[in-house]
Amino acid sequence: MLRSSMQNEQRRSQQAGLDDEHRWHALHVDDAAATLQSNLELGLSEEHAAERLARFGPNVLPEHARRSLAMVVLHQFRSPLIYLLLVAALIALLLGEISDALVIFVVVLLNAAIGALQEGRAESSMQALRRLASHKARVLRSGHEQPIDASDLVPGDLLLLAAGDAVAADARLVHGAALQIAEAGLTGESVPAVKDPAALAPDTLLADRSNMVHAGTHVTAGRARALVVATGLGTELGRIATLASATLEPQTPLERRVAEFGRYVIIAALVVFVLMLGIGLLRGLGFAQVFMLAVSTLVGMVPEGLPVAMTIALAIGVQRMAARNTVVRRLSAVETLGSTTLICTDKTGTLTRNEMTVTALALPDAREVSISGVGYEPIGELRTDGSELDAGSNDAVRELLQAAVLCNDSQLGGPDALDARWKPLGDPTEVALLTVAIKAGLLPAELRARFVRRAELPFDATTKMMATQHDSPDGCFVVIKGAPELVFELCSSAPGAGQQNEQSTRAREQLRASAHAMAERALRVLAIAIVRGGEIDGHAGYAAFAGRASLLGLIGQLDPPRPEVARAVGQCSAAGIRTVMVTGDHKATGFAVARTLGIARPGDIAIDGRELEQMSDAELTGQLDSIAVFARVHPAQKLRIVEAYQRQGQSVAMTGDGVNDAPALMRADVGVAMGVTGTDVAKDAAKIVIADDNFATLVAAIEEGRVVYRNIKKAILLLFSTSFAEVTVLLLALLLGYPLPFLAVQILWNNLVTEGLITVNLIMEPAEGDEMQRPPIATDEPLLTRPLLTRIAVMVPAIVLSTLGWFIVRSAAGIPEAQVRTETFTLLAICEWYNVLNCRSDTRSALTLDIFRNVWLVGGLLLGNLLQIAVVFWAPLASVLHTVPFGWTEVLALAAVGSLVLWVEELRKLAVRRRILRT
Repeated sequence: MLRSSMQNEQRRSQQAGLDDEHRWHALHVDDAAATLQSNLELGLSEEHAAERLARFGPNVLPEHARRSLAMVVLHQFRSPLIYLLLVAALIALLLGEISDALVIFVVVLLNAAIGALQEGRAESSMQALRRLASHKARVLRSGHEQPIDASDLVPGDLLLLAAGDAVAADARLVHGAALQIAEAGLTGESVPAVKDPAALAPDTLLADRSNMVHAGTHVTAGRARALVVATGLGTELGRIATLASATLEPQTPLERRVAEFGRYVIIAALVVFVLMLGIGLLRGLGFAQVFMLAVSTLVGMVPEGLPVAMTIALAIGVQRMAARNTVVRRLSAVETLGSTTLICTDKTGTLTRNEMTVTALALPDAREVSISGVGYEPIGELRTDGSELDAGSNDAVRELLQAAVLCNDSQLGGPDALDARWKPLGDPTEVALLTVAIKAGLLPAELRARFVRRAELPFDATTKMMATQHDSPDGCFVVIKGAPELVFELCSSAPGAGQQNEQSTRAREQLRASAHAMAERALRVLAIAIVRGGEIDGHAGYAAFAGRASLLGLIGQLDPPRPEVARAVGQCSAAGIRTVMVTGDHKATGFAVARTLGIARPGDIAIDGRELEQMSDAELTGQLDSIAVFARVHPAQKLRIVEAYQRQGQSVAMTGDGVNDAPALMRADVGVAMGVTGTDVAKDAAKIVIADDNFATLVAAIEEGRVVYRNIKKAILLLFSTSFAEVTVLLLALLLGYPLPFLAVQILWNNLVTEGLITVNLIMEPAEGDEMQRPPIATDEPLLTRPLLTRIAVMVPAIVLSTLGWFIVRSAAGIPEAQVRTETFTLLAICEWYNVLNCRSDTRSALTLDIFRNVWLVGGLLLGNLLQIAVVFWAPLASVLHTVPFGWTEVLALAAVGSLVLWVEELRKLAVRRRILRT
């Protein structure tokens, strides 16, 4: 294993050396081939390929060791409270209290089992990355085309690509024909990237390197030959894998709170332990007796049910989230969602539908046509000047959309018996053109059969245009589609105008203004022109059409936001959670979407990866509060953004679906992957997976996280009011010279069984309805907050007065010690049953809160009563718990005395409600 790790590191260093020394996108392809000692016509020889395979290693990502089941289980024991319980169990064993020790051990093991089962399998990001990069590749070796395993690719190989191929390694483009690569998983760009072999500036961002193809992407159109420059860990995919494997997951807020709280409990328990020993020895009691008293007090100090209660609360949250399309991979992430203060969200496929949609047409007569409907389903209508437009009777619209269909290489298949969805095939931009044509009543298949294509100039990155030549009854014609500024240069007339004149110039300027207005609305704008009687000349290219083309109009399209996202963003804002967009798309596009959804507030700005790179950490921190959109960012920058917010004290939820999101998903407090569009890498790096890719589902998950944390606080209130009361009763009894009101085994029974039954069911409380109107839970908030301590300060004296008062009065009446202790032990359970009703709400009266909202709690109370009756009146259990039976008259009296804690808390709630009304 060590040797393999060293070999991987050596190969990583060798490959990194190649990349650091040569920025492949900045080199002329001949220089790149010379550097790699490769022939651009013949490729490598088999001998050279074998030598390089031995040197650089296979084109795979190494698999890291996964956590074993034993390690997953051991991970559950990392808590100071668990350590304290284990120490208490060992002390009990040394003192011969076998039953006490076994009960504690069972509690600890139960907690570990629940946690391990919920967490399931360990993280497997590296294995998912291996699957992503594992396939076949076609190469030229010694001048012969041959298929090989992708793992056998080496730097210097000539890689052959065609539509549908997965790219197996990073490569410098040698030449390509209309090559387009889908890179959304790597760069976040929603539209396939058009590739061109021309050398680029050294500082060109990853998403803009049009002369490079990368492992983990795939070809959507065209064909190409490319020179492999990096394999395995040297690829951009490998860099992400290395970055992800080196990324440390932060502790969750709950883990930090439990660790801090555990330290306080340990200190307090030791202080009380020493105090009890001192008081007992001063009273002249024997050391063995005093030590047993101290251990009993120690047991009373430790809330044995808290670790189990927390684990079960999180497990309940997991089940509830599963019902709301949220898959939780890490149990602790449930609570962390409740502390979320900021969401870093991807745009494409998360906030938007990832389906290009035509929303506007601009005609030469200055009219603009709006189109309703989203996605590839051709349902919608065309409207202009507030009324519906009949495209069949409007020559300008019909001719524009007809041209958009003809100068188009995509397909749009209709629903069938097996699948009711429309099926796009090809570039999403072109599919959107077919969709709007069908909305207008045109049939693409009929148009293509009627106007047969005879020649074409494929789209390329240099011209940013595409042209097709077609036959018609009136003679041949050429349709040109492309970037408005370039198409405008070819046009000298508007439709119907045969020469340059004032009217055509005005039409062209109107369309130029329309193009600018559309771009400001973040629409991707295409210009469509026609050359009547024109023919394509491959040598002359577009120069042959200069001054001959007539503008038909503009088509604006966008990737529409999901309809429910704006409301979800609003809910987050109301809940004190800020949403920030982190996208690989263009800055203007991202910022326009952010404004539409309410993510960008007045005064907010957008920055791109280049601007971010130039910022120091201090400068970034200073601008974080005003940045709404981070655009064109690469994986390391996403990681930097998350860490910057965390240094600011934010609890960050990061959403993502691509390979490039994995490191940031792991580093975030909660990594949230998309289940439908997300890659395996993103899902395995995340703690939570949104099954329906719905941003609103994330908001629902945050709400559920807040419910879970609120219920945990209710359980803490119940457990600690009882624990503090038990310790206080024991200390006061010792100071006042009375025997112990409870035995150690009775305290354990109360803490684990009596408390356990109602605590587990208390954490099943449903939402109170105001969770998303409250501020986020502060990451540094302790488990015992001031409001909780105030309530404990009210509850504990009431429980102490009831139990210790009863013990003293009954002892003074000459009742046998065993019976008095049994009655006091039962009275403590009754106080807890009343108190659990108190804990259901911090302001609402227990007398008006419908108890049947939580039928589990009703069942827990009934079962608790039955078990307490069995402990007192059933001999086998009574002998273990050292109890004796007593009369039903005493039972009624105990029920009345135990209600004191309910009435005291009702008075406090009444005072709080009146204070709220006054304010």
